[in-house]
Amino acid sequence: METLGNATFENYIGLEGISEMAFQMTAHVLTLGYATMLAGLFYFILTIKSVAPKYRISSVLSVVVMTSAFLLLFKQASNWENAFNFDPTLGLYFLGAGNDADLFNNGYRYLNWLIDVPMLLFQILFVVTLTKSKFSSIRNQFWFSGALMIITGYIGQYYEVTNLTAYFIWGAISTAFFIHILILMRRVIKEGKEGIPEGAQKALSSIWTIFLISWFLYPGAYLMPHLLGFFNEAGLYNESGIVGRQITYTVADVCSKVIYGVLLTVVAQKISKAEGYNPDAAKA
Repeated sequence: METLGNATFENYIGLEGISEMAFQMTAHVLTLGYATMLAGLFYFILTIKSVAPKYRISSVLSVVVMTSAFLLLFKQASNWENAFNFDPTLGLYFLGAGNDADLFNNGYRYLNWLIDVPMLLFQILFVVTLTKSKFSSIRNQFWFSGALMIITGYIGQYYEVTNLTAYFIWGAISTAFFIHILILMRRVIKEGKEGIPEGAQKALSSIWTIFLISWFLYPGAYLMPHLLGFFNEAGLYNESGIVGRQITYTVADVCSKVIYGVLLTVVAQKISKAEGYNPDAAKA
């Protein structure tokens, strides 16, 4: 098999050819991803005054997250389109040839996460009240573990074809920071439930559920080309892993950014109402 250096496995499949269905499904999933972020952007802009002023920083952070996600996922979708050329004779998409050809790179997602993950984690701190933990301590730990989780995962994904030892070591390091974030988030949600309306407590419970499900999808997508069933008879990766990975990443992004942000808005709305805030009066 021709070597492409530390390119991700999608490019190696492109050397053998990608079917029309797999190529278009991936393109459509990537398009759905950035389109959803754009829709989320409008939602958070339009609902920013539905919560009391002291909680609006959470909505502002959601706007920033949606903007960065839209721009970088749009770039990722364009990267996919530019990396492959269609061969009408064989009916397959092949990795582009020549010096001007792009390689497909999942690194755009990591760049997006490097911006978004700390902000997503900070958001909840501007909605809930910590009863035992110190705000600055939790904030700094979120930033530290969030950034290092993404950076180490970003490094590891370059070795998924060429050096499996390095790939799994970097993935394991990233997972350690991932677990630390889960512990911190659980603590924040537990403390945040104290003294708030029942409806807001239920919404926080839903946030924890969404957080767990969506965040565990990311390591699954990272490992996708190596999971059972994604190899062909020759022992090489097949195109099922391409589609499966992008669907998994997109579902995780939508849940961890859009749905998470909407639920945080719901929590802020319920707390604002309990504190006597009237959004209709604020508009007057």
